[in-house]
Amino acid sequence: MGQNPDDMFGDEDYPAYTIGQATLMLGTTQDFLRRMDAAKLINPHRSTGGHRRCSRYQLRPAAPGREMVDQGTALEATCRIIILDDQLEEALRHNQQHHGTQRHD
Repeated sequence: MGQNPDDMFGDEDYPAYTIGQATLMLGTTQDFLRRMDAAKLINPHRSTGGHRRCSRYQLRPAAPGREMVDQGTALEATCRIIILDDQLEEALRHNQQHHGTQRHD
């Protein structure tokens, strides 16, 4: 049985948005999102018909990416910066959790 529609609206991982809807939300073009997909910054789901659909979580890096590109940063550099920033945040969270669970005697 499928997921309850009310549950899907609150699920940031649910691929609710077509590429067309995503471009309207972000104020960008389909080509820009395709290039972000090719650079591995976003990874849209594919519907059974082969159409790309994105979740809110997947689209989150697209807005700052668009801003960086609009300011003159190359798309490839923009994607690398955002990926490295995400990796740094994850490492800092992991480090904080690790040190938070250690006992200080």
